[in-house]
Amino acid sequence: MPVQPVHLDFLLSSSHHSRPFAADAHYLPTGQPKPLVVFVHGFKGFKDWGHFNLLGEWFAQQGFVFVKLNLSHNGVVVGGTGDLEDLEAFGQNNFSLELNDIGTLLDCLEATSPLPDSETDFSRLALIGHSRGGGLVLLKAAEDARVKAVVTWAAISNVNPGWTEELMQHWQQQGVYHVENSRTKQQLPLYFQMVEDYQQNRLRLDIAHNLRRKISQPLLLLHGDQDETVPVGRAHELHTHKPDAELAILPGVTHNFGGAHPWSGSTLPTQAQQAAEVTRDFLRRVL
Repeated sequence: MPVQPVHLDFLLSSSHHSRPFAADAHYLPTGQPKPLVVFVHGFKGFKDWGHFNLLGEWFAQQGFVFVKLNLSHNGVVVGGTGDLEDLEAFGQNNFSLELNDIGTLLDCLEATSPLPDSETDFSRLALIGHSRGGGLVLLKAAEDARVKAVVTWAAISNVNPGWTEELMQHWQQQGVYHVENSRTKQQLPLYFQMVEDYQQNRLRLDIAHNLRRKISQPLLLLHGDQDETVPVGRAHELHTHKPDAELAILPGVTHNFGGAHPWSGSTLPTQAQQAAEVTRDFLRRVL
């Protein structure tokens, strides 16, 4: 009988805030050290969204240890429903918190890992990020030499999505700006502290600058040409900042790679499978 992937859940705590957050890992218990892949979700996303657990199982079957986390202020509560429910925490999120959360996970995996040493090769560490998570993994790779390869799926090219002066003035006056979660129809708050964090940490959060000056790791920029949320032009924009990155534009592929939440299928969406295969081939070459 073939070996089945192990699914391991664990909790993280950060020195930057008091909010616990969850992570999990999928791997085949072969007793052989395997490359480690950390997957970072996007805005309004979470680690168990849609087909992400199937994605973890698939990468495990391909010979990777696949780890994903809930960023601490994404609105998911440890022991809660598994969906976005803590809107106050969501509103208090910012890009620096998210980068620090990824760092907390990497510190855990390196020093006090819940994963068996016999299964994990931390020296072959890659980050994959979807949408806003794609921007985050680029920024984290720029500041953390432990990261040996980076893959973006439908990544943003700027953490500032084009906030106008008029919007920021209104936002500052009101203290909060709301965005709708099209899936749940929730009105999600974003407090003005997000803008203040961006203004205080512009260089750390400047994707273009970090791509040009600091990212030396092998990089794959993967994007669907039918992306309805983050236009495919963002991938080309990222590529201009780092021309030696590999660029993979997938025809007919949308922002969520064919997935939806909840996902009732027992296999990956066809689009996600295609993205996963391109990613696997890249990581096998560079790790």
